[in-house]
Amino acid sequence: MAGLLELVLSGCQTVPPSPALPASCAALAAKASVQITLMFGLTTPEHQAIREQDWQDFLQRDVSSRFPMGLTVLSGEGKWRPDEASPTESEPSRLVWIVTADTPDLPVRIGAIRRAYRTRFHQQSVGVSLTRACSAF
Repeated sequence: MAGLLELVLSGCQTVPPSPALPASCAALAAKASVQITLMFGLTTPEHQAIREQDWQDFLQRDVSSRFPMGLTVLSGEGKWRPDEASPTESEPSRLVWIVTADTPDLPVRIGAIRRAYRTRFHQQSVGVSLTRACSAF
């Protein structure tokens, strides 16, 4: 899993081929997939809350448009340290969970979402985690 994250963060264009699916995946008629979790802080560097209307606009324009088959948004409380000398900070956050096929353009779409959020809301980072899976709907 760490290797997948390194690939996305390093800007590689594809995720390595997935190993054979476990028997339980076949038994459930599930197909190979990638589960993506994007982590968004909802406070600007000036400690201003990102308005819900602005978040919804970003979600529609920049996320849903790139993953029109669906996604899940979860509210949370993020904790992070800007650097090792700083205290841990806390802020409202959103996790966007996407289950999708592993396609060659996946890193490009994820990278575009992360860049758009950092630019629009002046964020230092947008977290991302990828996990290989099998899924059925």
